[in-house]
Amino acid sequence: MQQRKIVFALGILLLGLCLMVKPAEAAENEAIFINKSNNQLAFYENGTLQKVFPVATGRTRNLTPEGKFSLVNKVKNRPWYKENIPGGDPRNPLGARWLGIKVPGDWGHTSGNVYGVHGTNNPSSIGTYASSGCIRMYNKDVIWLYERADKNIPVYITSSSLSFTALAQKFGVGAKKEVAGYETFNETLRYGSKGDSVKILQRKLSITADGSFGPQTLRAVKKFQTSKGLVADGIVGPKTRKALFSK
Repeated sequence: MQQRKIVFALGILLLGLCLMVKPAEAAENEAIFINKSNNQLAFYENGTLQKVFPVATGRTRNLTPEGKFSLVNKVKNRPWYKENIPGGDPRNPLGARWLGIKVPGDWGHTSGNVYGVHGTNNPSSIGTYASSGCIRMYNKDVIWLYERADKNIPVYITSSSLSFTALAQKFGVGAKKEVAGYETFNETLRYGSKGDSVKILQRKLSITADGSFGPQTLRAVKKFQTSKGLVADGIVGPKTRKALFSK
């Protein structure tokens, strides 16, 4: 009998150790990235980029904090206490889901009840700078994220010209690779440009991705611009980028 008790106790101890390890493993392979420079959110799961979504962030740069934070709570149909609007009400600006972020600072910010990723009742604001600091998503997108993102995973918020691949490499998250179709860049490219953004452009144009904007890339860009009714100047600026990444 005594031996059985010892075996049972050891089993409980091992189970507890396994549960303790899980958050660390999740934090290494699962993460949310939010890039304010292009208002996009990326979700990494099992070390791989799963999806990228358009979002809305703060009306001014300082409203949405930047840094590494943690996802600390998740709420379905959270009420909007400021105006006493219940969750699920079409008037509720927090939408269908709330993923609270722990932001060190003033009282209450560490609870995940001040800053969060949430849905919206104003879908036209997505892709713009419109919030008081939170990150807005389309309701269907935040529901998708809510169902997959675990509590305690890291949330990286930045303003960067880097792709999500480069950001993952910078912060040591995941397998450091993109899922086809979700690579983006936020800089103007032209003949002579070099680097990861050029590789993304080249892959999008289905040509050799050597990272150097040379004659082949110039021809491919002009051909693409012509096909979209754009000025065929070979410069990949905002209009050409929008055409490249539009669904």
